[in-house]
Amino acid sequence: MIENIQNPFFEATKNVFNLMLDLQDVSETSAENFDHNKCLNICIGVTGDLTGKVVYKFDDKTSLNVVNIISGMEIDSIDDFVTSAISEIANIISGNVFSMLAETNIICDILPPYVATAEDDKEYHVDKDICIVTSVGNVCLSIKLDKSK
Repeated sequence: MIENIQNPFFEATKNVFNLMLDLQDVSETSAENFDHNKCLNICIGVTGDLTGKVVYKFDDKTSLNVVNIISGMEIDSIDDFVTSAISEIANIISGNVFSMLAETNIICDILPPYVATAEDDKEYHVDKDICIVTSVGNVCLSIKLDKSK
């Protein structure tokens, strides 16, 4: 299951976007098509049978579009409110992923979200990017996990 771990991440993201944002047009794309420079990077730590992190990279425009939908307000800059809302979405997606994995006897806990400011050079057993395209913008999930010893 760990080799195909991107599948539960894609399914959970698609489900959360469908339920919370009413987005039906969620699809995967190549990481090469994603601009990693102007993003709100939210990191969720993982402990348990798998350890590591998942970094949710929301393009700035996508972050604003998502928060405008869920808040019903017109917000035009990344601030603490936007960061908090996007952090909660990353938290919800992660919770869904690890609930799915628990059904396959992979038991993990997630840690509170935080803004990731730098990439690390650590090598992980699983190091995959899943980039997702929607009508409100793009999101890339950087999955960096190891099997616990």
